[in-house]
Amino acid sequence: MQFIEMTGKTLFRVIDENGPTPAELAEVGVREDSIVRVNRQGDIELRRSDRWDVIGGLLGDFEPRVKAATRLTWARPIANADEDSNKT
Repeated sequence: MQFIEMTGKTLFRVIDENGPTPAELAEVGVREDSIVRVNRQGDIELRRSDRWDVIGGLLGDFEPRVKAATRLTWARPIANADEDSNKT
């Protein structure tokens, strides 16, 4: 799956009337200094200390807003080192 990572502060700038409100994001733990990522389907994931949690989604034509706000494009996460070590 491909993602664009950003801070919570950037996410607050990206959302519009079709997505979650800043108050809704704050309720699930998003702060300005949070690390979040958005996938191509619009799912928003929040980085917790030990995992990523899906916390909502962006709707509509969000891709141009995400790319403009972050100046990034879609990237694949690297393989999980723990999973790779279990393959041997």
